[in-house]
Amino acid sequence: MGAEAALACSVRGCGAPLARAEGRYACPRGHAFDLARSGYLSLLQPQDRRSTAAGDARAEVAARARLHAAGLGRSLDAELARLVAGLGLGPGAVVVDLGAGSGERLAGLCATQGLAGLGLDLSVAAMELAARAFPQHTWVVANADRRLPLRDASVALVLTLHGRRNPRECRRVLAPGGHLLAALPAADDLIELRARVQGQGLERERTAGFLAEHGEDFTLAARATAREQPRCSRSQLDDLLAGTYRGARRSMATAVQGLAELSVTLASELLLLAPRAHPAPGGAR
Repeated sequence: MGAEAALACSVRGCGAPLARAEGRYACPRGHAFDLARSGYLSLLQPQDRRSTAAGDARAEVAARARLHAAGLGRSLDAELARLVAGLGLGPGAVVVDLGAGSGERLAGLCATQGLAGLGLDLSVAAMELAARAFPQHTWVVANADRRLPLRDASVALVLTLHGRRNPRECRRVLAPGGHLLAALPAADDLIELRARVQGQGLERERTAGFLAEHGEDFTLAARATAREQPRCSRSQLDDLLAGTYRGARRSMATAVQGLAELSVTLASELLLLAPRAHPAPGGAR
């Protein structure tokens, strides 16, 4: 099954499979969704967003894309590739990324592992950039906090990388033998930058809470850590702030004024989860 074949209608109470024809996707019940010119598909329904500008803004998406292009995060890419390689997924197996951003990490993983990528993100700006850069994959505007616009048991791997958490839906869409692979900020992630903008670099452990949240539907199969400490330029520090902090971002940026560069820890805890044996919930909303 290709990535497109995993898509399901997002209209409330439907959930029927979507099929592509003449620049649009439609379900057997007559619900249709047009492809954007850049190639992404929006399956977002009015109840799935709180504003007309939902998701990350273009500047935030672009900041993260620049950091990845500069090589920041290579340790995370390497650990993802290692863990996924160990799963023995066949060529063309479908992997969905919840909160895919501009798509570089998903596209890179698919290229090295021979997988079919399906990226979901609430940000139109992110999906537009991803669709233009990686048209060989499927990019969908959707709210990953709600019901995923995917068929039951339709994907081999779900990724959530410093992003969305939806354990019950992840369990529903995973095919038999599938896995959920999550990356969480480690306790010392960005600790030097946090010390600058917050006045102290307190460590924050997130893994126990994540495992407890997913414990009803998943069991831990493997765990790994990705860590690097690049020397970041001032522009990269600005991008880290833009891609990380919210609300008081402008005032926080003053904390790095005068810095030419700073060594910053980039660290992630990777958790590979396998579904528990009980049947996955199904049915339309």
